[in-house]
Amino acid sequence: MWRATIEYPTTLGVLMKRNLLMQSVQDSIGWNGRVLLTFSLFYSVLVLGGCRTPKQYREKADEVADKIIDQKQKEALGHTEPLTVERPSDILRRRLLEEQGLPYSSPASLGTDQLEPIPHWPKDDYPPTVQSPDANVPVEPNKPLKLALLDALQVGAFNSSEYQSRKEDVFRSALALDLERNNFRNIFTAGTDSRIAANTIGDETVTTTDNSATAGVTRTLVNGMELSTALSVDLFNLLTQGGASSLGLTADTSVSMPLLRGAGRWIVTEPLTQAERDVLYRIWDFERFKHTFAVNVASNYFGVLRQMDAVANAAANYGSAVKSARWSRRRGDAGRIRETEVDQAVQRELTARNGWISAQEQLKGRLDAFKTTIGLPTDAYIELDRGDLEQLQRRAEASLQQMRAAARGEATVPPADADVVLVPSSQEGAGPWELDERLAVETALENRLDLRVTNGGVYDAQRQVVVAADALRAGLTLGGSASFFDNDDDGALSFQGGQYAALLSLDLPIERTRERNNYRNSLIDLERATRDVQNLEDDIKLAVRNELRTLLESRESLKIQAQSVLVAEKRVKSSQLFLEAGRIQIRDLLDAQDSLLAAQNALTRAVIDYRIAELELQRDMGTLEVNEKGLWREVPPEEISHDKAK
Repeated sequence: MWRATIEYPTTLGVLMKRNLLMQSVQDSIGWNGRVLLTFSLFYSVLVLGGCRTPKQYREKADEVADKIIDQKQKEALGHTEPLTVERPSDILRRRLLEEQGLPYSSPASLGTDQLEPIPHWPKDDYPPTVQSPDANVPVEPNKPLKLALLDALQVGAFNSSEYQSRKEDVFRSALALDLERNNFRNIFTAGTDSRIAANTIGDETVTTTDNSATAGVTRTLVNGMELSTALSVDLFNLLTQGGASSLGLTADTSVSMPLLRGAGRWIVTEPLTQAERDVLYRIWDFERFKHTFAVNVASNYFGVLRQMDAVANAAANYGSAVKSARWSRRRGDAGRIRETEVDQAVQRELTARNGWISAQEQLKGRLDAFKTTIGLPTDAYIELDRGDLEQLQRRAEASLQQMRAAARGEATVPPADADVVLVPSSQEGAGPWELDERLAVETALENRLDLRVTNGGVYDAQRQVVVAADALRAGLTLGGSASFFDNDDDGALSFQGGQYAALLSLDLPIERTRERNNYRNSLIDLERATRDVQNLEDDIKLAVRNELRTLLESRESLKIQAQSVLVAEKRVKSSQLFLEAGRIQIRDLLDAQDSLLAAQNALTRAVIDYRIAELELQRDMGTLEVNEKGLWREVPPEEISHDKAK
């Protein structure tokens, strides 16, 4: 009955439909039937409406949000993937705290399921049990947890607080959209009022009882029309067939529709439109965050491995310095070298020891920072897999082999007075990601999700200008209402007569200071949104161009540092021989050892910098794909070139 009523666009249509429907019901049932029907209607609504538990409400909210997210993922990304807003209780962070016996401040450190329920906590099974993807990662109390790069990516996706917050942002935007959609649905209301009053002024105490129930439905249409219908019943008078002239049945209906300001689909549905777009924005933001997070994890991971290599190099350098100091001490005691040279060797040993200890402490700091990045306790006992670094070092070893081969067949050195020809860098030996600059920029502008969000902000700002301009107009609202009562002795609700009212309200645009300022600000917001697009485009181009330069520089640096390592190794060997032959001083050997250490560290840095630049370029071109587990997929660069060629 109520749905049929609200679909009529005019008050006359509502009344005619209601009149025919109610008369047919009254003709088909008697007074007792009407009592039973009315009583059942009100109390079934009240009982059924009040039977849901907090758990059921939560599950319904999850169901609605999940459907919206699936729908919007298809629109935003062209595919769907799981987005679980509930954080698993058995995440690796918690198991490390428990299994490794790490200190923590309160049960909140372990998770929501470990909290003590407070008074009046709803009877619910929150938080629900969700299996963590890293639940199978073994944690042993007295052994370090070993993580490879792929492990670290997955651990970060389920343990990082920021990662979890970004997923919750998507979920919240879906709930906000559902709330905006609800404004254009049928809104049902029902309730009862019971009142007991005692009057003791007279000789006898007079007690009166009033019991009433109401049920209604309202709906807002996309053109701005608001419809509402309500039925009120005096239940006590109806059930007892009291002696009142009326049995207390009342039906009210009203309609309101803006004709000028606030009218039209564009204005009325603007909050809904914005909510729809906000979900897309949050999905794009989350996807962009996943790309950035994955590259950040990889960068920090390789940073730790680079520091591990620096510790190994520092240890080897320290050992070499100790040997040199011992050799110098023996030669000094034999009177074969000066005491000042012995002191230089001892000083070099002390410096090498300081460098070794410093490298170890820097490694601990980098490792702690990395744990924080992936959401693990900083005091957790973990270690990283050097195998990921060894894969990169094979590239450096290949460069060293090429340099050694080139050295064996080295051509005659030109005369000192020959003209010097500087050879610029070239694309010879370039990696697969050293793309054409224009191709890389165009790919980035096409795929960057944050640029889509920023461009969407321009359209949002344009709509806000329209809304602000509409608020400057005069307000003209058409309204109407009708009320019907049970005027007959048999308690029938009569539609032959009733109270009718119509209203035409005009609000002249005399005072519009606030609206005027809002309109002017909306134009400024539009200009800012446009500049945001321009600035982000420039930032994207700058980032892509810089990363291409970094790739070229790292590739050239890789060649140079490989050559430097080769020269430094040769220099250390020859210096050792010359020193034993008494042809050089100890200072020369010490300088050669320092140069070798610097060249080794620089070579590792160049290899890692090149790999990180590859990942950062893919991130900033928007071609890196990251799934719900945090694992990435690198689109082959030839696919990008092929797509652009089409």
